[in-house]
Amino acid sequence: MTDAAELDETAIIASELIRFDTTNYGEGKSKGETEAAEYVAAKLEALGLEPQLFDSAPRRTSVVARVPGRDRGKPALVVHGHTDVVPADPAQWSVDPFAGDIKDGMLWGRGAVDMKNMDAMILTALGDVLAGGGQPERDLVIAFFADEENGGGFGSHFLVREHPELFAGATEAISEVGGYSIDIEGTPAYLLQTGEKAMIWAKLVAEAPAGHGSRLVARNAVTELAEAVAKVGRLEWPVQLTDTTSELIAELGRILDVDPEQVGPDAVVLRTGSAAGFITATLRSTANPTMLTAGYKSNVIPERAEARLDIRPLPGQEDEVLAYLDELVGENVRIEIVVKDTGLENPTSGALVDAVRGSLERHDPGVPVLPYLMPAGTDNKALSLLGIRGYGFAPLKLPPELDFPGMFHGIDERVPLDSLVFGRRVLADLLAAY
Repeated sequence: MTDAAELDETAIIASELIRFDTTNYGEGKSKGETEAAEYVAAKLEALGLEPQLFDSAPRRTSVVARVPGRDRGKPALVVHGHTDVVPADPAQWSVDPFAGDIKDGMLWGRGAVDMKNMDAMILTALGDVLAGGGQPERDLVIAFFADEENGGGFGSHFLVREHPELFAGATEAISEVGGYSIDIEGTPAYLLQTGEKAMIWAKLVAEAPAGHGSRLVARNAVTELAEAVAKVGRLEWPVQLTDTTSELIAELGRILDVDPEQVGPDAVVLRTGSAAGFITATLRSTANPTMLTAGYKSNVIPERAEARLDIRPLPGQEDEVLAYLDELVGENVRIEIVVKDTGLENPTSGALVDAVRGSLERHDPGVPVLPYLMPAGTDNKALSLLGIRGYGFAPLKLPPELDFPGMFHGIDERVPLDSLVFGRRVLADLLAAY
C-alpha cells in the first residue's frame, strides 16, 4: 500500500471520484452523477472559479466553468470529462470496483481509466496553471458531463442543445482516449486521437404469430432473429482506410521498417501490441450483436424477439452501413435506431496538434506522436454540432506490459500512479501555453 501522504493530489482526487458510484446502465437508468458533480464543483470553487451545475433530469448533473485566459481574443478551448461509468460486477473483480484502492503502484476501480483519472488530471493541472494568480493562454471551458456512457443525451447533448452559450467562442476541445503511450516492438509512441467512428445503437426486431410451443409453425420470431444475428455477427467487414488511418499506417510502417502495401494494414497494426485491440477496429466499419431478448415461458412461442447491435461505421458511412445491414438481415427482420451519433475526422496537423506534440516532447523527448481514429465515441460528438473540433488527449506514460486499451470497460480497471503525475504535468504545460 502507498502512504496517503506520498500520493500526488491527482491520485487522491481520482480515488475519491471512484468512490462515487455513478454507474450508468443506459436508456436513462443510472445511479446519477449529482454527488460527483457537486464534488467537482467544490474543487473548481476552491480554485476561485464559478462553476454552474445543470440537471437535465433528476440526479443527472453536469458542471461547467469558464476560465479567463491572458489573450481573450484567441478562440476558447473546451477541456472536458465525464463523471459516469459503466457497470461493474464486484464478483468479477479482485478489488471493490468502487473503493478507489491504491496498491501495487496503481489506482484501481471503475473509472480509473474511463475516465475519472482524466477528471482528476484536469482539476490538478488547472490548479497548477492558476497557482499564484496564473492564467491559461486562452479562455478554457471546463466541463464535466453526465451520461457519456449512454451517448450523452442527459449530458453533453443536453447542454449543447439547451445551453450553447456555455461554449461561446470555442473552436477546439480535448478529452479522453488519446495521448497515452503504446509500445511498438520496443519503440514507444503516443497516440493522439484525431477522430472517432460514428456510433449507432440499434435493435434487430423480428415479429411472427405467437403460439403454443408444441405446435408446428412456419415462422418463428426467435428463429428469424437468430438467423439475422448470426449473419451480422459473422460478417467480415472490408478494410477501408481513411485519411487518418492511412497516415497512422504509414507512420507505423516507418517505425517498423516495413512496407504496409506489401504486408497489409492489419498485419502492421497487429505489431502494435495491446494497442491493436483498438486500432484494428478503426480500419473498417463494425457491427456487433450485444444483447438478446425474447419470450417469457418455455412452452410459448413469442410474437417478438429483439437483439441489440453496436454499429460503428467509419466517418461519413453511417447511411451506407445501415442500408447494407438492412439488406443483410432480410425482409422479416427490421432495424430500429436507438441512438445515432456522427463520426469525426479532424485535421492531424495545426496549432493544437503542434502544441500537444510540444508538450509531450518537453516531458518525454524524442517519442513520436501518431494520429489515430478511435473506434468508440466521446462527448466530442456533441460539441461537433457547435463546430468545435474535438481531440482525445489524456496524456499518460504507461509501462509497455500494461494492456491499457483492455482497461476500458474491463475488469480490474487500473492506472499507474506515476502515469497520473505525468499526465498532470503534461496537461498543465499544454493549458498554460496553448
